[in-house]
Amino acid sequence: MSGTLAKIAEIEAEMARTQKNKATAHHLGLLKARLAKLRRELITPKGGGGGGPGEGFDVAKTGDARIGFVGFPSVGKSTLLSNLAGVYSEVAAYEFTTLTTVPGVIRYKGAKIQLLDLPGIIEGAKDGKGRGRQVIAVARTCNLILIVLDVLKPLGHKRIIENELEGFGIRLNSKPPNIGFKKKDKGGINLTATCPQSELDTETVKSILAEYKIHNADVTLRSDATADDLIDVVEGNRVYIPCIYVLNKIDQISIEELDIIYKVPHCVPISAHHRWNFDDLLEKIWDYLKLVRIYTKPKGQLPDYTSPVVLPYCKTTVEDFCMKIHKNLIKDFKYALVWGSSVKHNPQKVGKDHTLEDEDVIQIVKK
Repeated sequence: MSGTLAKIAEIEAEMARTQKNKATAHHLGLLKARLAKLRRELITPKGGGGGGPGEGFDVAKTGDARIGFVGFPSVGKSTLLSNLAGVYSEVAAYEFTTLTTVPGVIRYKGAKIQLLDLPGIIEGAKDGKGRGRQVIAVARTCNLILIVLDVLKPLGHKRIIENELEGFGIRLNSKPPNIGFKKKDKGGINLTATCPQSELDTETVKSILAEYKIHNADVTLRSDATADDLIDVVEGNRVYIPCIYVLNKIDQISIEELDIIYKVPHCVPISAHHRWNFDDLLEKIWDYLKLVRIYTKPKGQLPDYTSPVVLPYCKTTVEDFCMKIHKNLIKDFKYALVWGSSVKHNPQKVGKDHTLEDEDVIQIVKK
């Protein structure tokens, strides 16, 4: 392990020494690729003994979405978690022997949302210290990450935490790079760019891929891409997770300062202790989770508005809905009747490929 860490430190030092310009872009790209490979070794240890990566440690996923909380000690993360769970909780805190306690599950707008404390990610977890690695495995499964910051010293902390998460292949508030990448058996490296590139040229692309022992591939750059973008695509193990910065302890600053904070993107100011602005925070969480609620209607009865079936926004077809309830439902499926904004007529007869929208009502008709 220490060997890998030493190599990482060496490369980082060399990158810091290297001036950024056209002449060195190629060299920097190469260093970035080496760095990414070493970091991957830290996250997924090489085989041999010890039950594989992150063994025995995963928190059972309950509810419709999972939110991970990250923050330095004493920024008020525990107060925020327990107050949120206290106000909106419906399940007692679970006890996980492998991790600290999970504050539990809150119910909001009919969805069950699991709140997870992700302890000890900060400073050095990506270097394999402590239980960092297992915590990261869980962080990567979150639908949303909340970075809790002390409003009096936010920026330094923000940078450190973002750095740690980035180092584990977690990309915050960003979309996958618009790069087509396909390995081949022969024919060399084919580079196509559909728009001007400020950083990547054929030589740089070839050398980054060579670092991965890839000598035959089609690469299509559909946006102005960086070496980091290309590495992300080649590594193929990046996760893209929305993130909200929660600025706590606003009872300690002036109104003028508060006005400025409100303009920062992805930010919500709160006071965990006084429970100020929790409504705003929950609204924003709801926006970022992009969940879709579907109400069920048994034949001849009124729709059940108390417990919606909640789907992630990318999986909202009638078939997805059926699979969430029970996989046998799709076998007996004849058609569905839908009321709501996804249909022109109320009700409308639809097949299993129909895409549902938030707060639609559905009745499944079986064969």
